[in-house]
Amino acid sequence: MEQQHSLWGHLHLLLQSSSWESVEYILQALWRTRRTGLDETDRKIIREMFDISSDSDLDPLFVCLRILMRKCVYENICKDEIHKLFPEEVLPELRRCLTLLLQKFQQGWREEAHKDKVSLPRLKAMTWTMANQSVDAANSIAVINLKLQDDTRSISEETEVKFQISKGTLGTIVKSLYLIREQLSTPDDTSNEHEQPPQAGAT
Repeated sequence: MEQQHSLWGHLHLLLQSSSWESVEYILQALWRTRRTGLDETDRKIIREMFDISSDSDLDPLFVCLRILMRKCVYENICKDEIHKLFPEEVLPELRRCLTLLLQKFQQGWREEAHKDKVSLPRLKAMTWTMANQSVDAANSIAVINLKLQDDTRSISEETEVKFQISKGTLGTIVKSLYLIREQLSTPDDTSNEHEQPPQAGAT
């Protein structure tokens, strides 16, 4: 918390920009590059806005602005409460400008952030066959074929995944499936990921 608090002083650099349209450009550029970081072209434009030659003063400003943007987009902050994100040390004029801009972009950014979320494909069908029935039953192998459907694309796509499985591995998977069934029946469980180690000699 102290580290975030120390960043607020860097917001005052925004007062050196030529206009509030420049501040709007910075916010939009930071959001547009939220996954990649600013490229040199954007950095050059922003340095010229402030008439500075080094990024050393800009980077703390970018960190502070990204913190504000993340809070507005990803936390339960309503439009009318954005002004509460700023401490008293931020000048009223600067607080008012940033509040208006964050209010302006909040809804659009939230919609884009929702699209950014990874959506996993769903299981559409499963078939299986025995691969080596002629050998010793203890060493038999089953071949599983899964059909997965990705509904996140404009045109729904199907993918087939095929793998082989031994009796030992199957036992481990069945135990895991029972655990999954129990957790699906008890949604209050906060565990998100569980791992069952494969048995020795599993394929």
